[in-house]
Amino acid sequence: MRKVWQTRKSDVSGNGNHWYQQPIAWLGIVIFVASLAGCVHLIVLAATHEDPPIPTADKDISFRIPATRDPPEAPTPVKKEP
Repeated sequence: MRKVWQTRKSDVSGNGNHWYQQPIAWLGIVIFVASLAGCVHLIVLAATHEDPPIPTADKDISFRIPATRDPPEAPTPVKKEP
């Protein structure tokens, strides 16, 4: 006896429900393309506008962090006791 395979209605290939007929797929594509366009827009916007310098009272200190480091203190010599 020969077994016949029947297709189910849930099969995507059999009943005309292709991926491009699903609205959730198009929603995902639209959100993905919109996020990429937003990223490109922000990169272009950042490249065309220059950041103003940060106003500081002291040119060597930024955000209370000194730009240069003080030399370390010389170690105190250890006295040898006889």
